[in-house]
Amino acid sequence: FFKQKTAYEISTRDWSSDVCSSDLEKHAEKLIVALDLDSAPEARSVVSELKGTVGAFKVGLQLFTGGGRELVRDLVESGVRVFLDLKFHDIPNTVASAAVEAARLGVWMFNVHAFGGGEMMRRTSDSVREFCSSSSTQAPIMLAVTVLTSWDQENIREIGVTENLSEQILRLARLTKDSGFDGVVASAHEVSSIRGAVGDGFTVLTPGIRPSFATKDDQKRVMTPAEAVRAGSDYIVVGRPVLNAPDRARAVEAILGELAGI
Repeated sequence: FFKQKTAYEISTRDWSSDVCSSDLEKHAEKLIVALDLDSAPEARSVVSELKGTVGAFKVGLQLFTGGGRELVRDLVESGVRVFLDLKFHDIPNTVASAAVEAARLGVWMFNVHAFGGGEMMRRTSDSVREFCSSSSTQAPIMLAVTVLTSWDQENIREIGVTENLSEQILRLARLTKDSGFDGVVASAHEVSSIRGAVGDGFTVLTPGIRPSFATKDDQKRVMTPAEAVRAGSDYIVVGRPVLNAPDRARAVEAILGELAGI
């Protein structure tokens, strides 16, 4: 029945009467809300609205530049799971050192660009695990971005990559696993082939998610929440469809409603 209602018509009574709370919690764990905002006060307001209803919050370049390290630390200390989405890409020593600082902050998850290469990822993985072992802290989930979901075949050809887009993604996924990382950031369109290439026990996080009530914006390889999870995504990231909604909590409920219909 969720497909017959708009995002803002789905009430708490609607979905809670048809879906048990344990199922809702399971779906909520998969949902990460992107805090693609300009300032720490804006981010804190959104977190205050949605804390406890979603699995985690993503802090990317925009907010990290505007809100900084202290915001991330405060969110972590308040019990919020933070996905630090800075897509590190530099020489191996620099990325490894930055990743250790991310682990020191206590983030739940962070990412790098797989285009940085195997040495960069291996050095990063080893450094983070060594730091977490010596400090008796939980190691964050380490992911590598394969190809941005705003890119298509023409974009990778523009930078000199002549390989087919799908093959390039699989090559980077294999390299990521061989380098000791926990998983990749990839479009839901590639999840099945990635799992076939690298096997089970490999995390796939999917950005560029657009619920049935939302527009695609600047994303190209997109899916709805239900389509992505059905395809095998472990986590999905939703930004503007929640942030720009008149009622953010209701937008989250609508997304969980879509997932409950799987």
